[in-house]
Amino acid sequence: MTLSAGYTLRPAGVPDAALIQAQRTAMFTEMGSDVAGLARVHEAGVAWHRRMLASGAYTGFLIESGGEVVAGAGLLWNDFPPNADTDSLVRAYLLNVYVDPEHRGHALARRLVEAALDECRARGVNIVTLTASDAGRPTYERLGFVPQAELKLLIPEVTA
Repeated sequence: MTLSAGYTLRPAGVPDAALIQAQRTAMFTEMGSDVAGLARVHEAGVAWHRRMLASGAYTGFLIESGGEVVAGAGLLWNDFPPNADTDSLVRAYLLNVYVDPEHRGHALARRLVEAALDECRARGVNIVTLTASDAGRPTYERLGFVPQAELKLLIPEVTA
């Protein structure tokens, strides 16, 4: 799939860490997350993205229009033991898929996910997981993602 006219896809680099974190904050804000909590972790998120981009543990994809980044997505590379589905020791977690509201409707999220899947294929990674918002779920399902059983536990902070 090609991008609509006026859009270009490029890899993310370490200097994009703050921008990626800003998109992540916007994504979670739209999904109803606590704004104060997001503000509290902003700088830690920028540092995390900077470190993960520098180490190669995170691969980012950005779409620009008019010289401005308007959409992004990323892959977190994880070591896992082989299982019945794959002998690959690396799995990908797709995250930070975000399109600025004024640029929605141009299939940018789909193009970002396709670029991420192309990168997985190039690396021989054949299991990709993600957590989908209600808005994003149809895009992922059209690309072949299927729901899986997963549980989550938030462990309360331990006081010393």
